[in-house]
Amino acid sequence: RTTMKSLRFISAEAFVSNAEFARKSLGAVTHDLFPLLFKASYLLDQGEVIHDLVENWPLFDFNIGKLLGATLDYEEDLSHRTCSVCLESCLTGLRDYVLNQSSPYVKKLKVVDLTGIKDVEVQFCKCKKTMGRWARTQLLSKLCSDLLVYLQQAQCSPGTFEVSINVLIDLFVTEQNYELVVQALLKKCSCPLKICCVAFRSDNLTLQKFFYIIKLTDPSLLRKLEIVHNVHLEMEHLEMLFNCIHFPLLMSLTLPARTFNVRRFTATDEQTLTKIGEKMGEMMQLTELSMSFSILTGRIQKLLSPLKTPLKKLDVSNCSLNHADMAFLANSFHANHLEALDLSGHDIPELYPSTFFKLLSRCSSVLRSLTLEDCNIQDTHVNMLVLGLSPCQKLQEFKFIGNPLSSQALKHLFTFLCELPMLKNVEFPVPRDCYPIGITYPIDDASVCRFDHQKYEGVAEELNLILLQANRDDVKASTPLFGSYDAAVQETNNELGAYLIKSFKETLEKFTSSFNKIN
Repeated sequence: RTTMKSLRFISAEAFVSNAEFARKSLGAVTHDLFPLLFKASYLLDQGEVIHDLVENWPLFDFNIGKLLGATLDYEEDLSHRTCSVCLESCLTGLRDYVLNQSSPYVKKLKVVDLTGIKDVEVQFCKCKKTMGRWARTQLLSKLCSDLLVYLQQAQCSPGTFEVSINVLIDLFVTEQNYELVVQALLKKCSCPLKICCVAFRSDNLTLQKFFYIIKLTDPSLLRKLEIVHNVHLEMEHLEMLFNCIHFPLLMSLTLPARTFNVRRFTATDEQTLTKIGEKMGEMMQLTELSMSFSILTGRIQKLLSPLKTPLKKLDVSNCSLNHADMAFLANSFHANHLEALDLSGHDIPELYPSTFFKLLSRCSSVLRSLTLEDCNIQDTHVNMLVLGLSPCQKLQEFKFIGNPLSSQALKHLFTFLCELPMLKNVEFPVPRDCYPIGITYPIDDASVCRFDHQKYEGVAEELNLILLQANRDDVKASTPLFGSYDAAVQETNNELGAYLIKSFKETLEKFTSSFNKIN
């Protein structure tokens, strides 16, 4: 689909396409044309022009999400382009804005918002190199530190020290960039570029380092907190975190796997869980909560009932929920507001079919994303599933990998899915009849790729044909066997892999040592 461009935008493209001419002529450009030229430069990957536009930015704010989003001059949203050349040019341009003493424009810039960038799998820029959230965190922290060193050593005009710009960013911290980010946050008061952390994600960090850096970020500004891989946060640590740090604006919370395990609970643990629920209700405005791979059997009400704001997103995948948990969800005030729901890893047809469909019915008017992976949905359940999904007219994404469905059942389901007007993304399982007879579900990692690939390709073609015949070529259907694309994991997979190998080696050494002692 070709996106229409206004004459203004076409003129802007022509202007920035000659980088040398554009850079020389910026001094004669009126203020109100800077946003237009920025988007045109970004579309054409004109890094040098982007740098100079930011270095001479004449406006009070620089919001990259709005600048790259849909505009009257050019409707295409470019905020999903995390082009390395363009983003590096933006950030170095920001540093040079502080240092530039010869700009013809008065320095008005007060707020830079980098939070509107969306990390996606496929990039359309010429360089094909991305700058993900981790790399943006790394580069901004380095530029802040370098800027301070330069200001201390160089002869700068007094005006340079008066520049104060709040830079809103989603930080992503791991062991590898931890020291650099800590240094930038510690020197925030002295630096003209002041890092303001709106969202924070941590992977591969010790608890001591996590607690230290989270205090430095100014938690009163945090809207989103993700504690994900290899941060060994358990329930007592979570209580400690909520007791010593307040998150008044926090709307989204992701906790690492195994934060909760009710099978090991004592009476004291029950009290701790109650306190955590109360803290989340008292001092946060949560609308998104992810607690996957914790064991929460029978405790969902205790955690969620104190919340004062309705949840719009809930991930309780592989949490061993029982009938009481599902009944609470179906009857709670959250149900009418859920836009994204993940119940993967629960045997829905066997354990609580009617309660699940009640929950689905209550959230149907707003539900945009539904994930039911490894839920033991079989051919005999498809008609019921179709009935349950029919009112979900706003559904954009449906993921149901790992369910034992035949090719025939998938074709029936796809014929129905064509009728959901907003649907954009479907993740479907390898049909059961593509696997050897006798395969058991859930399929283990060792067996997941042992299917008839030729037969699968044939079925996938038929399913895509069903979409095409219904004029639904806007729907992407795929089978990501090892999970959906995760930009954060993709960007830091080398560090994550090294950590896992190190952990495995240490475990092996402990086992060998214990074994040798026995002998």
